[in-house]
Amino acid sequence: MAETLGRLLTDLGERSLYDAVSQCSRCGYCEQACPTYVATGEESKSPRGRNQIVRLMLEGKLDDPKAALESLSTCLTCGACTTACYAKVPVADIVLEGRRMLAGKPHWLTKRVSSLMVKSPRIFAFLLRIGFVLKKIGVSKLGRPILRACGLSVLASMDAHTDEAPFWNLDDLVKSREKTDGPAYRYFAACGTRYLFPRVGTATLDALDELKGKGAYLNNPCCGLLAHNYGELEDARKLAKKNIEHAEKNGGELIIGDDSSCVAHLKTYPQLFLKPEDSEWRARAEKFVKRIKDAIEIYGESSDMLPPKTAEGVETTYHDSCRAINGQGIKELPRQAARRAAGASFCEMAGSDACCGGAGAFGFVHESLSDDLLKTKVGNVAAVQAGVVLTSSTSCLIQLARGLRKYYPEAKALHLSEFVAGALRK
Repeated sequence: MAETLGRLLTDLGERSLYDAVSQCSRCGYCEQACPTYVATGEESKSPRGRNQIVRLMLEGKLDDPKAALESLSTCLTCGACTTACYAKVPVADIVLEGRRMLAGKPHWLTKRVSSLMVKSPRIFAFLLRIGFVLKKIGVSKLGRPILRACGLSVLASMDAHTDEAPFWNLDDLVKSREKTDGPAYRYFAACGTRYLFPRVGTATLDALDELKGKGAYLNNPCCGLLAHNYGELEDARKLAKKNIEHAEKNGGELIIGDDSSCVAHLKTYPQLFLKPEDSEWRARAEKFVKRIKDAIEIYGESSDMLPPKTAEGVETTYHDSCRAINGQGIKELPRQAARRAAGASFCEMAGSDACCGGAGAFGFVHESLSDDLLKTKVGNVAAVQAGVVLTSSTSCLIQLARGLRKYYPEAKALHLSEFVAGALRK
């Protein structure tokens, strides 16, 4: 069995995993908020069902581990159920604990990638660059059948679903900004922004410089979200410690990230250090968290500094990243910025807060279920005839771009940073 956290930070305070699961009264109020339950109608794919599976595991009453793994693996960990729940049962954390209990040792590929991110980030970046070059010249497409034959179908799906493959990563473009004197803020580079969407990172820096003053590039390690979610808790702790130490050495300014999934994970660092022997790190993590903000919070708080849009433009709508709206409770702030920058062209679509089916690697592992959710999302975009869909996480950008290319090519997906930076330039 892989290592588990054992204890969780909940709305009712620190609790054992069993106590956290026991907060669920099985009322079922969460079920219509759960995308996988709505899509399948299966109790085992509902938050209530997943909670009870983990409870049975803890009580030693689980009869079918294989069925349990199917139920837990199809959870998007979007957190919509917790937002809807009166007791705020932390279903996503409970599901991740259940996966760790069932899965045994992590997949060798996940373990290798996690290890590279901790020990050899430069090698990881180099290997990614090679992969992007192969994608650019079309070789990676030819290799997909080989990857599937070798049991690496997830990699084949990642290649097929991901359209962008930049040669220069964000470090190459803005690393000189590490030496900025007296910065107004420090920019935290998420791996998705750093390697896959450097255009988002440069847009974020441009926008924040206008709204906050000149910022510095933190040149931080990976936040550890991949390791945390896919069974390498020790690597997740190592990366958390590295980030905390790195931040402590770089002044006390606000730290701003632009991938809502990663920022949400940064804000949960104290939960990694609940063991008595980790009390010092927990205190340092709590201090670190006070410095963390999502870029979309800044845009909303500074929306009156954006030039108001008066002329008509392309219809623009907003899709909530799950880890922004559910993980961080951020809903109105990004809309304030989007409405200001889009003016009368901004339109709210139905189901804007529903998961698009990206959810990290979910879209690559559970392609059919993910596509069902994606079709609903794209249908909502088309219903308001939007030409631009704004969001705030890498996973959502990948998923939305794939869905729009496939089902509604009249629209494109942009990060809110790109939209705000464009408005400020105009």
